[in-house]
This record gives sequence, structure tokens and C-alpha cells, in this order.
Amino acid sequence: MNPSICAVPDPAEPDPPAPEAAEPALTLRDVASFSPGSSTLASEPSGWAIVGRPVNLIADAGIVERSGTLLGRPVEVVFTPVSFEWAASTGERVVTASAGRSWDALGLPELAGTDTSLRLQRAGRATVSLTVHYTAEYRFAGSGWRGIPGTLSVEAGELEFLVGTFETVLTDGDCRANPTGPGC
Repeated sequence: MNPSICAVPDPAEPDPPAPEAAEPALTLRDVASFSPGSSTLASEPSGWAIVGRPVNLIADAGIVERSGTLLGRPVEVVFTPVSFEWAASTGERVVTASAGRSWDALGLPELAGTDTSLRLQRAGRATVSLTVHYTAEYRFAGSGWRGIPGTLSVEAGELEFLVGTFETVLTDGDCRANPTGPGC
């Protein structure tokens, strides 16, 4: 007297939907192949510096979007820079949340200090490298954005500098016109 034994499925009823495959959680290692890559770097002054005076450093690093296939599924990844680490071969270092802007854009005079300035302390040649630290978010086709814990550090490039010293002298007029004048 068990009715379930005799029950015959109604052919008009559709099969129940298959459960959706769980969306995989990704790590920074998983998305590292989508890397934001290097950046264009600039400095003011360009290629030279005065010992102890600010060199304004500027990067074009910003939000980077990548798409492709990961784990056999279409995926989008967005990298957002959260800090910029400028390090000189001579030991000076600055870490900032800013990619930097020109003195003109900041409304500052030349050789003014900025958030992204370094003051190189030794005459000679120096290299300044930039590491950009990014957070990452991803989404598989049709899903919402999900953050990935941690930051991805990307070597973004380097700049070469010739670092020198300078001396100022007070003169009384143009030394080319009067080479024997005071201070000339």
C-alpha cells in the first residue's frame, strides 16, 4: 500500500534544474598572470638631481582592467593601486598613496617637495625604482565582484639620475658682460 512505489513521473514535468557549480574563490597567485604590468615613469627634473634637493617622481599607474579565461571560465580582473614605493639605489625611499603629479599641476615652483619626492644624498649616478602595490577584484561571467585578500606588488620600472652638487654666488650684474665684476 505504498503509493510512491507505483508512482510514474508525469512526462509533462521538466527535470529539476541542476545545481549551479560553486564559484571558485581566487587568490592573488591565481590572477598574477593578468598582471597590470609596468608603468611609464617621469621625474622633475628629468634625469638629473641636485644633492639634498627634491626630485619629483611621477607614475602613470592607475586602475587596470584585464579579461581572459581562468579555470576554464571567462573572468574579469580589476587591479587598483593602493601604494607606490619609490626606492633609490643610494638608500632613500618614499611610500605614498599617490602616483604623483607635476609641479605645474600641483601649483608648486620647481624643486619643491611633493608627496612623491626623494632627496638623493650622494653625488654620482643613482637608479630609482618603483613598485606599485595593487588590490585585486574579480568576477566570472554574470557574477558580482569579489575582492581578493592581500596586495600584489608589481615592479613598475626605474629611472636613472646623474646627481650633482651646486654652489651659488652673488654677483653684481652679468658676469659675461663684466667678467671682472664682484663675484665673477
